[in-house]
Amino acid sequence: MVTVERRAHHQVTFAVLTAGVIAFSLLQSLVTPVLPTIEAALNTDQSDVTWVLTAYLLSASICTPILGRLGDMTGKKRMFVVALAALAAGCLLAALATDLRIMIIARVIQGIGGGVLPLAFGIIRDEFPRDRVPGAIGAISALIGVGAGVGLVVAGPIVDLLGYSWLFWSPLIVLAVAALAAQFLIPESSVRTPGSINWPAALLLSGWLVALLLPISQAPTWGWTSARVLALLALAAVLAVLWVVVESRAAQPLIDMRMMRVRAVWATNLVALLFGVAMYAAFAFLPQFLQTPPAAGYGFGASITESGLLVLPQTIASFVLGLVSGRLALRVGSKNVLVAGAAIGALGYLGFVLAHDSRTEIVAVSVVMGAGFGLAFAAMSNLIVAAVPPQQTGVASGMNANIRTIGGAVGAAVMASVVTAHAGPTGLPRESGYTTGFLLLAGALLFSALAALLIPAVRRDPVTHAEPDVQLRHAEAALVAGATLVGDEPE
Repeated sequence: MVTVERRAHHQVTFAVLTAGVIAFSLLQSLVTPVLPTIEAALNTDQSDVTWVLTAYLLSASICTPILGRLGDMTGKKRMFVVALAALAAGCLLAALATDLRIMIIARVIQGIGGGVLPLAFGIIRDEFPRDRVPGAIGAISALIGVGAGVGLVVAGPIVDLLGYSWLFWSPLIVLAVAALAAQFLIPESSVRTPGSINWPAALLLSGWLVALLLPISQAPTWGWTSARVLALLALAAVLAVLWVVVESRAAQPLIDMRMMRVRAVWATNLVALLFGVAMYAAFAFLPQFLQTPPAAGYGFGASITESGLLVLPQTIASFVLGLVSGRLALRVGSKNVLVAGAAIGALGYLGFVLAHDSRTEIVAVSVVMGAGFGLAFAAMSNLIVAAVPPQQTGVASGMNANIRTIGGAVGAAVMASVVTAHAGPTGLPRESGYTTGFLLLAGALLFSALAALLIPAVRRDPVTHAEPDVQLRHAEAALVAGATLVGDEPE
């Protein structure tokens, strides 16, 4: 007698994935507006406390593609639970930390949880009805921005009422519930990619990412032309070249370089890099602008809580447009939605440059920014998932998320250098530093819109308009034939 596994309804799976992704995205932003509080509590200084963010960024950059690959090999549900458990363990250690070293170790452990994003996308691809995949991916992508925005809003009240340790206790509770729910409710995927981890490639990947992100994150302190920064950037370039060579020659690569040469993949990754530059820099510096006292000639002297509320419309707009993005993609194509999202986001940044003297203007600008983010992130995820065969979903989406993280590090570091280049009479950054910085971010989004035009158009089904299904059939056919397709033509 054949036993048929009873699989959970895809809506149940989606609810569990949502809980895990929200907790992960909260941890990306909860710490940002309260670094001065953590600095005082751990008796450290401004330079060293930034490692609370840098350590998390480095760890996530390294672990995200590795967990995506492990999920493709051993089971996405299993590795999703591992990622949630790592996030929970890191939260527990961070909540109990009494010095900076323990806090940094805790954030490194949390970074392992970066794998929740590619794993969630892979689970959706494997378990959901095909017509529901674009909408579900769009919703998860929107929740990433929502969680980050909510983190900026709730950080102030949490610290004021409960203390900064509850920035970690609160996500820990959600993560514990989500991990248990994932273990017992999410079905394990039947899609597997046999093989093993290419550890030399993994070490080289770790090496060049560390060598790249470390000088970028520290350049505002060390100086962009300092010997340490230049030496580490040169080392990153060398290690990156070696990594590409090793991966290209490997029988079982960590990152399939043939896949990365597909135009739909590399062009979408370029867009992700530029979006990361713009979005993470805005998350970091818009609250700082709002919290600047009016004595500096600009700013509103807002508290942590008030600055979070002023950018809340950005979060709402991002979520709403992220939900709509999947449906729009089925009608006009994910590529067109991505171009529109990038252009709208650029208009929002340009709006800040031209008008930022009242709270009403800030709210309006935030809404436009959020609309662009919501449209673009969901479309980006759909393009990546649709462009590769099912067994490569985890590693492809993981690399895309990783590239956004790298872009975020670059954007935040460049923005910090521009903003702090010249202090005003009060010792605070001049207003021109912020306007110049946001003008550069608007330029990054304009370039991302141009890069999106390089993504090949996908022919949609004339009856169902189901673009992802057509692209999936092309990718699966390419896998069977042993060739890689770009759009409708062989690479």
